Amino acid sequence: MGTTWRLVVVDPPEDIRETVQAVLMRMIGEFSHWEPGSRVGRFNRGMLGHWQPLSPEGVRVLEAALSVHAASGGAFDPASGVLADLWGFGPAGPRDDVPSAYAIGEARVMSGARHLEFDSEQRRIRRREAVQIDLSGIAKGFAVDAVAERLLALGIEDFLIEIGGELRGEGIKPDGQPWWVELEPVPDSTLAPLRVALHGLSVATSGDYRRFFEQGGRRYAHSIDPRTGWPIDNQVVSVSVLHREAMLADAWATALTVLGPAGMALAEQQGLAAHMVTREGEAFSERISARLQAMLG
Repeated sequence: MGTTWRLVVVDPPEDIRETVQAVLMRMIGEFSHWEPGSRVGRFNRGMLGHWQPLSPEGVRVLEAALSVHAASGGAFDPASGVLADLWGFGPAGPRDDVPSAYAIGEARVMSGARHLEFDSEQRRIRRREAVQIDLSGIAKGFAVDAVAERLLALGIEDFLIEIGGELRGEGIKPDGQPWWVELEPVPDSTLAPLRVALHGLSVATSGDYRRFFEQGGRRYAHSIDPRTGWPIDNQVVSVSVLHREAMLADAWATALTVLGPAGMALAEQQGLAAHMVTREGEAFSERISARLQAMLG
């Protein structure tokens, strides 16, 4: 996944590291579009119109991804791999120039969940165009959930798991406190950090400061609006979402980042616990949804 993982656990068994690593290797084998041999990698190279089987986990992730896709009006799209590659944020590797308007238009035509046919009952999927699945906006969150669910199944109840900045806390610390974490601060911002208690709860953050390239004095962030084909330029610097499931926190953080400040109305409608930081010039401001405000008390 190109990132690190960390686990803080009360009374861990000796083989805990191997247990977590086994889950993560399975996640990479399922969902990594960087690994040619993964299930997603094979799908992206498969024949058009040919049904390909899905694992139960694959069905679960795609159902969630397509649900957020529909609810966000397409701001989150699990089939935007062609666009990610075009802008240098996919397996094809980085770039330092801006694609032509024609290339962006072509990539948009070749992208989108509308080109997928998903049969959850039969656990299968096929594509009608040369669309590329890219689950990077949800798979890391699901990996957090998969590790958490494996630990819970083993009777391990008190832990904090973090993968690349996405976290889920279960149970309590030895001192009886929940797992307190600070939301990832925005670089150069003077906004006070928010502390949240992860007790059966996850948090995911999406930010425009993590991956980007600059050309002609303009920054092109890795968060691409699949509806336009262009990297976002909507003043959003960071979005954090708290949710029971890390995969939904992950997907919604991505969707709200793309939607911009107007996305907070959707966050309220969906009952999401969301925190958004925007920047205008050198000034930062934050917006906190009613659900998150209630959590902060």
